[in-house]
Amino acid sequence: MYQSGTSGDKEPGGHPVVDSVRRAGGLRFDRFVEAALYGPGGFFTSVGRGAGRRADFVTSVEVGSLFGAVVARALDAEWVRLGRPDPFVVVEAGAGRGALARDVLQAEPECAPALRYVCVERSARLRAEAEALLPVEPPATVLGLGRARGPDDDVSVVAAGPSVAVLADLPVPVPFGVVLANELLDNLPFRLLERREAGWAEVFVGPGPTEGTLAEVLVDAPPETVAATGLAPDAGPGARVPFQQAARAWLARAGTVVGAGRVVVVDYADTTASLARRPWRDWLRTYRGHGRGGAPLDHPGDQDLTCEVAVDQLARVRVPRSDRPQAEWLAGHGMDELVAAARSTWHERAGVGDLAALAARSRMGEAEALGDPAGLGAFRVLEWEVGR
Repeated sequence: MYQSGTSGDKEPGGHPVVDSVRRAGGLRFDRFVEAALYGPGGFFTSVGRGAGRRADFVTSVEVGSLFGAVVARALDAEWVRLGRPDPFVVVEAGAGRGALARDVLQAEPECAPALRYVCVERSARLRAEAEALLPVEPPATVLGLGRARGPDDDVSVVAAGPSVAVLADLPVPVPFGVVLANELLDNLPFRLLERREAGWAEVFVGPGPTEGTLAEVLVDAPPETVAATGLAPDAGPGARVPFQQAARAWLARAGTVVGAGRVVVVDYADTTASLARRPWRDWLRTYRGHGRGGAPLDHPGDQDLTCEVAVDQLARVRVPRSDRPQAEWLAGHGMDELVAAARSTWHERAGVGDLAALAARSRMGEAEALGDPAGLGAFRVLEWEVGR
């Protein structure tokens, strides 16, 4: 083992994440990420508020309601493809405070009478915010696990959709539906590997040289990392790649949640070989207060840690049916039509300056942001079909 860096300006003493590293004598990088994001004193469990204009980063959802309106159209398309099943269950993993669910419901999709929308969120604080924002019902009612008996014992009565539930984990399997993850996989813990002259090493996080600091420690990479290192055969000394076991495990499980339907992942994405060629601080990013944060070991628990998704690693679980830019996916599900309608409203009512005109003008601006290749437009949309 040897030390390769320190946590810089982290103030000494007493932080739960630093204490957990010290007690363990060192943590593998993914376990450090788990502690820094989701453990006691972690970003999503204490300080960080997640996505939002007053929080630490802005997602496509937070730009405005246009993204949710287009997602509603995509859900309608899948519902029709599946033969208009009732119930039609949409599971949004990493739902945060429920903003996307709200926008989808407000768009009044055609599938609404059959729609059962399940928000899955690890953070108890964010689940509470979602429950305050949305018309939440008990999960057993939404998923049909607690059907009330009708006057005729041969008839089951289930409340008409749309209905919403909030859960801490993915639900039991359902016959038909969609599993949607918008900017989730980049927040799942990941291992970190570095190429050396003699082979690959794995990054651990240990106590730093002074009290309250953290330092990188490199050890020889174990055999199970071959799945990642083999995807970057030309990586030179000093190159780094993520090993995304948690993302792969999530995809494998998500594919079992619906008997027939689709898994949709929206995130920054690349390939392992391409990530190895890029500076690692370009794809392993931190965010704090609506801006880029410090080094990954700085301020543990006080900043978000994200990692671009390696599509080729996910493909080892299941090859995606499609992989396209977010702008192309949004256009394919009718965003241009929605924006054209907004533009028409703006031209008709700009002189009036009423709420309808302002909403139309806002929607036009949202479309520009969602398609910006230097920003949200750089996201990829990965889709996997399940069943039929």
